[in-house]
Amino acid sequence: MKYVVIIPDGCADEPVDALGGKTALEAARLPNIDALGHAGVIGLSDNVPPTLTAASDVATLSLLGYDPLEVYTGRAPLEAAAMGIPLGPDDWAIRCNLIHVSDGKLTDFTAGHITSEDGAPLVEVLQKALGGPIAAGEDYPAGTLEFHPGVSYRNLLVFRGQAGAAPFGKETKTQPPHDVPDRPAVDHLPKGPGAGLLRLLMEKSKPIFANHPVNVARRAAGKRDATQCWLWGQGKAPSLEVFSKKYGIKGAMISAVDLVRGVGCLIGYKRIDVPGTTGYLDTDYAAKGRYAIEALKEFDLVCVHVEAPDEASHEGRPDAKVEALERIDMDIVGPIREALKAYPEWRVLITPDHRTTLKTRAHAHGAVPFVVSGTGVTGHGQAAYTEAVAAQSPVRIGRGYRLMGHFLAETFPSPLIES
Repeated sequence: MKYVVIIPDGCADEPVDALGGKTALEAARLPNIDALGHAGVIGLSDNVPPTLTAASDVATLSLLGYDPLEVYTGRAPLEAAAMGIPLGPDDWAIRCNLIHVSDGKLTDFTAGHITSEDGAPLVEVLQKALGGPIAAGEDYPAGTLEFHPGVSYRNLLVFRGQAGAAPFGKETKTQPPHDVPDRPAVDHLPKGPGAGLLRLLMEKSKPIFANHPVNVARRAAGKRDATQCWLWGQGKAPSLEVFSKKYGIKGAMISAVDLVRGVGCLIGYKRIDVPGTTGYLDTDYAAKGRYAIEALKEFDLVCVHVEAPDEASHEGRPDAKVEALERIDMDIVGPIREALKAYPEWRVLITPDHRTTLKTRAHAHGAVPFVVSGTGVTGHGQAAYTEAVAAQSPVRIGRGYRLMGHFLAETFPSPLIES
């Protein structure tokens, strides 16, 4: 059996006036996904427990079959794994966004979708100015700071700690910058143990960035500059059972996002990097489809993650979200659907990780629609892959991490109601 998982990140939504009172899924033309849904099962799955933040780190763990309530330690350590940054038992990884604040408001969590070429020198100057050994403060122990450049605005800070002296705790609260668009930055600063260190570093980054040549050039070119760094998503290295041991098959991951790549690395998936993929709306959708088809020759399961719908929601762009979904259908789902005809047995799962609404431009809790189609799946003849159709389905999974087990079972159970 060949298995394909396709994740159109954040595609689940609410109706918006700009789309004639429809959601992006309802407005988009999705002939391939709709055909798979008609022949298979469209249902609902809740991938983010209410006690955890609605975000791709938690939701991706769920989608790949791991209970986030048991294994989730934070977002940044997942990205550290993708970047090949080792974490010892006393080390912590912290996400380090390059952001743009204007008039005190967090205007752009991507600093104008800053390129990696522009972002790296800014992270390097942070390392030069703020990295290295630090003395203990009022709410944090002594340790060593390391700033690591990543992709675009997504970078990392690592706190190398000492045994028995944790810089952060369960009470430490940090805010994903993409969930507070155009809101006062000061209202969403870190709180709890270690917050003093994070706030200090964020404040010190402002004068360091102010007249850096990269920012001077960006402003001259009419681009948004990176006014500071934003620290969040802290955590220690998680311990995850290898997917092949847990489920008995080997998998591969295609994604342009370090977070998703990191989850794949930690569970033993083969990381497949695709040229031309960006983690944004301008990604090469067709290349992802081609590489997935090629990977099926070697791997039992291939997972294709596409960030574009989520980015469109964060930017509040309904038309861009519809276009991203149509490109996923045409350039990824369509070719994969055709290629699977060469295999005697196959199954496809198409699902977002979480909801990202155009109205709020932020992630949201709640169940999301999925499609399971292929060998061993009895179709319900549902009309289309939309939130409304899924809401009427007899297939609902309250704990999203259980979906993977059902997807890989000999037959996909339907109806299926799990709290």
